[in-house]
This record gives sequence, structure tokens and C-alpha cells, in this order.
Amino acid sequence: MTSLFDNIIFGPIQSRRLGLSLGVNLLPIDAKLCNFNCIYCECGWNEEHNGKKRFNAREDVRQMLHDTLSKMVADGTPPDVITFAGNGEPTMHPDFEQIIDDTITLRNELCPTAKVSVLSNATQIGREEVVRALLKVDNNILKLDSAFDNTVQLINKPVGNYSVARTVELMKQFQGNMILQTMFLRGEYMGKQVDNTSPAEIQAWLEVVKEIAPKKVMVYSIDRDTPCQTLEKVSKEELSEIASLVKAFGIECSVA
Repeated sequence: MTSLFDNIIFGPIQSRRLGLSLGVNLLPIDAKLCNFNCIYCECGWNEEHNGKKRFNAREDVRQMLHDTLSKMVADGTPPDVITFAGNGEPTMHPDFEQIIDDTITLRNELCPTAKVSVLSNATQIGREEVVRALLKVDNNILKLDSAFDNTVQLINKPVGNYSVARTVELMKQFQGNMILQTMFLRGEYMGKQVDNTSPAEIQAWLEVVKEIAPKKVMVYSIDRDTPCQTLEKVSKEELSEIASLVKAFGIECSVA
């Protein structure tokens, strides 16, 4: 069953990609608020979660994060990473940059070895304040699931105008100070074949990776329940083959 995160702070959980991760949800706790509607989203379809569409207040986030980090440190189990994820797209929050500043201050005071990570669909990186905030964190992890607009429309179902070419150009402004994350999967959705692992898809994606030149690439596949039930997980072996092609460019690539 897909499900929402039911609080501002969630976890900690053992992340496949990040270690012991304390989650921060800037989105509603009773609704999903996202400008993507990914067919693999563990939170389910946007239209299934139509509660009160309001962002969590900056001060509530700061207080709950302070209290949780203080307890974890007192218990001798500080997190490896503080991860912004949750019930939608965190960078849509109007106070995103200020919340990142609060988080870095708390991290420095309470658990200086922890990293700060943001999982983002990269739709807001045309906004100056979002770019500034992402450049402040240790791991700004930006999604790009295909080099083809048609495939992105099928897999991610973006709301409004979305262009891979524009997203790539905006990613290049980070000058390598970003992590590119791609979900590989195959199956069927609404009578259409879904497969971003075909030779044409991989070749086009590799060209985009080379152009963006991120400091790291994360490739992964389905690990949790998905709202579309006809999707298939891509094997670790296949993901490792894709990763080896990225590494040939001299770019670090992890498989999860």
C-alpha cells in the first residue's frame, strides 16, 4: 500500500542511498502536494490525497527538528543525514531557503557530522532562492528519469510545462555541485509500454549525464509499493551495467 508520511519529522530510517536518515516533510501531513504525479511514487497518486493543501510552518519545522535531533544525540544515535523528502516536492515551500538555513544551524549546533540532503524533482531550479538553498546543502539530489520528454510525461506526469532540455540547462548552473538521481523501471501504464532502460533511452540519458556533469549519479529501481501496479523492478545487475557506463565518464555512480 502506498502511504503518506504522517508527521513533519519522520524516521529515522535506514536509507538505501544515504545511511541512517531523519526525514523532514515540508508538505501537508494529510495530503500530497507535488507538481509531479509519478507512476512509481510511494505516496500514491496526487488525486488520492486531497486533504488540506498547506505547507508546514517554518517555525514548526525548526522546533520539531530541534527536539528530535536533541533526543537522538542524547540517545547516542545521531543521524547520518537529515533528508528533505516527504509528501511531495519540498522546494515548492515558500520558505524553503530559510528552512534550509535553520536546518544547517541546528545541524552545526547539535550533530555536526550529519549531512543535509534534499530529494527534489528539479522543477523549481529556475528560482534563484531555491538554487541558493540547494547549493548550501551537502547533497542536492535532483531527479531526471529520462532524456525524452515523452517518457517523462509517461513516468513522472509533470503538472504544467516541463522540458527536459530546459531542466538540463538549469542543472548545468550547479557546475557539477549536484547529484543526479534516476529511477529505472519497465512495465505498462494506461495501455502504454513503460521502459527507460532500452538502448535508445540509455544512450540519450548518458549524453545528458555527460552534459550535466554532476559530481555523482544515483541509479535505482522500485523498492516500495507503487500506485501503478503493472511496473517491474530492474535488476541490480542491469543497474550495475548502467552505472559502469556512467563511471566510464569519470563520474561516480551508486546503485541502490
